[in-house]
Amino acid sequence: MYIIGIAGGTGSGKTTVVKEIVNSLPEASVVVIPQDSYYKDSSHVPVEERQFINFDHPDAFDWDLLVEQITMLREGKAIEQPTYSYITCTRQPEVVHIEPKEIIIIEGIMALVSPQLRDLMDLKVYVDADADDRLIRLIRRDVIERGRTPETVISRYERIVKEMHWEFIEPTKKFADIIIPQGGHNTKAIKTLQMSIGYFLKR
Repeated sequence: MYIIGIAGGTGSGKTTVVKEIVNSLPEASVVVIPQDSYYKDSSHVPVEERQFINFDHPDAFDWDLLVEQITMLREGKAIEQPTYSYITCTRQPEVVHIEPKEIIIIEGIMALVSPQLRDLMDLKVYVDADADDRLIRLIRRDVIERGRTPETVISRYERIVKEMHWEFIEPTKKFADIIIPQGGHNTKAIKTLQMSIGYFLKR
């Protein structure tokens, strides 16, 4: 088994990098574990207050559950991955049954924050991008996928996202084995990563 952690700021192109990797591998050989699925449940917080939760802080994640389930996968055990709604900011009753695969990809803004999680990884990747590019992608995603207004997205970026990025996400770059500049646009770096993973599968 080969466990890969892929981190990087919001809008850096992590999802694009992951898609390119997955598309280059046999379907039965890889599974992606989104860190976003492990946000703590906020159903106990009044609805009108949920918009003020800082989802870009490490405390927003259920690290114990994430580490526990990645450990189970490494041990060859299946997991019931939680699901999370960005609309209601709550953990959903539905779970996703995940069987262990040869390649496990953990993808999320803070995938490299936890020392316990990093210790379970065979390869650590940081997807980098300019702040302006990340903001543009963030606006597009949140407006289209999450029904937010551009003004709301920009306000949250200025109040929370920017500061949290420099405090918690950018510093994890030092833990990366591979740094991919220009996010999903860096086809040469993605190709090199694909070749590395392909080499593991052929061993």
